[in-house]
Amino acid sequence: MVMWPVWTLALVAVTLLLLSFRADLDKAHVILVFLLVILGASAAGGRALGVVLSLVAFVIFDLMFLPPYGTLVVRNPLDWLALVAFLITSLVAAQLLYMARAQRAAVEREMAAREGERLKDALLAAVSHDLRTPLTSIKGLAHELLQDGDERAAIIEEEADRLNRLVTDLLDAARMSAGNFPVAPQPNALDDLLGVVVRQFAGRADRNRLEVSLDRPDELVIGMFDFVQTLRIVTNLVENALKYSPVDAHVQLSGGAEGGRMVVRISDRGPGVAEHGESRALDTAYGDTRSVSAGLGLSIARGLAAAQHGSVDYEARAGGGSVFTLFLPLAEPDAP
Repeated sequence: MVMWPVWTLALVAVTLLLLSFRADLDKAHVILVFLLVILGASAAGGRALGVVLSLVAFVIFDLMFLPPYGTLVVRNPLDWLALVAFLITSLVAAQLLYMARAQRAAVEREMAAREGERLKDALLAAVSHDLRTPLTSIKGLAHELLQDGDERAAIIEEEADRLNRLVTDLLDAARMSAGNFPVAPQPNALDDLLGVVVRQFAGRADRNRLEVSLDRPDELVIGMFDFVQTLRIVTNLVENALKYSPVDAHVQLSGGAEGGRMVVRISDRGPGVAEHGESRALDTAYGDTRSVSAGLGLSIARGLAAAQHGSVDYEARAGGGSVFTLFLPLAEPDAP
């Protein structure tokens, strides 16, 4: 608001100066000087100030510089053209300057946001990398203590492994955000992927809770995906489903082709995400009432899918629970 009195006084001062030379001035001179004031006011104080000064200058121009002076009457019809042209030009100038200011502010905010994201990712990557060394030392010491008969060391070793997985997820999240996470999609069979997932869980006590099926067992579905990273997506989703479902509930892992895409579904009977909203189910560090590590894992799954031109979607399961669906491109018919 400081600009308002400053530029109002500037307009008054310019008007008094022009009045002292009124007899020698042409209407074009007055218009140009007033426009300079309005442009300066719009640039410094914004659109509202520019519009107000345009209207005030319009009235001053008519009263002080168009005969008969001191009245709003315009004797020469051509003077109306000058008045209208001045008003339109000043209003358009104020609007253009406002748009330029708004665009510049938006660009500056975007640049600041990008810089903030870059610094955050760099810090996250550095911290994640530096945590690896002490975690390795803790795990090694715990392993030695376990060999000496201290059963508490098994808990330490297990927690160190969990922290190591979380650090890996943090590092991968930073790399994905920076856009430098490598994936190499190749033609791969869906049943091979599901078979490896089953073998991943073969040594677990709850392996019998995992039910695997194909939509059409007689159909060979070939997708275009990075096998290792896609295996990571599905394994992570299955592990979360087993972890957060009741111990007597089964988790269904199924797949097939649908709508020109390869589809992998993981259905559980866990708590779901209804109380938080479906749109946030895959946000970083946010899951279906689950832990931070689960939410981060879901976010990484979505990032890995997006890097392969796919997606991970969520929907509530009928009767309670969640259904996470991985969509990936199908391989071209002539792909090797």
